[in-house]
Amino acid sequence: MARHSGGRGWYGKVVGAALGVTVLAVGASVWTAQAQSVGAGATPKAAAPAAPGQEAGPVDVGIAHASDAGPRGVNITVDDGPDPTWTPHVLDLLDQYGVKATFCMTGLQAQAHPDLVKDVVAAGHRLCDHSVSHDTTMDKKSEAYQAKEILDAERMITQASGGVRPMYYRAPGGAFTPYSRKLAASRGMRPLGWNVDTKDFERPGTDAIVATVQRELPNGPTILFHDAGGDRTQTVEALRRVLPRLREQGYDFGFPVR
Repeated sequence: MARHSGGRGWYGKVVGAALGVTVLAVGASVWTAQAQSVGAGATPKAAAPAAPGQEAGPVDVGIAHASDAGPRGVNITVDDGPDPTWTPHVLDLLDQYGVKATFCMTGLQAQAHPDLVKDVVAAGHRLCDHSVSHDTTMDKKSEAYQAKEILDAERMITQASGGVRPMYYRAPGGAFTPYSRKLAASRGMRPLGWNVDTKDFERPGTDAIVATVQRELPNGPTILFHDAGGDRTQTVEALRRVLPRLREQGYDFGFPVR
């Protein structure tokens, strides 16, 4: 999976201060003990309610790509939000075409826009932990740092949702490590990859985004879009064309396998 960081300048402006606030808010939280127990081979218990139909406890540590909708299944995944400008447009389109998606949210964005997190859940979509600050170099950092990014984001998303936990963990830019996958799985979050990187964050043009989906879909069913990090007009227009086209081509929309 290729790393990507285009259109991410807005993260850098808020991450330092926001992480400081997060540290104070966490205080004497349990993430350190949980992270240490995973490193020692133990499995910490999930502390918050699961989404309806979501099994609690450890899941597969392997990176998920397949669709639960079968051999003609497609998984729509949407990263980096929620965003007050673009997420509502994406939600409207998904509703219009009867498609459920997986939203990979950063802790900072979820904390800033809890109403949107609740809207995503209410519409029947799934939540995914995308770390606190979208650090694409997480795999080069210490296990303690990785644990804090993953577990704090899980907590922030769960609080913003009103108690619904994320079902997946997607490392920013694909920066997974064996440790981060094991930790996420121990919290009931399946590591989530992608097969089709639309490059929509680079704003290559709506035609280019649509063409990438058609060209790369034979690689696998999980498609990566973004609803934050910059102007997502092209993403919205691409979804407006891609969703009905895939349906016409006989694809069914599902969720990544757990």
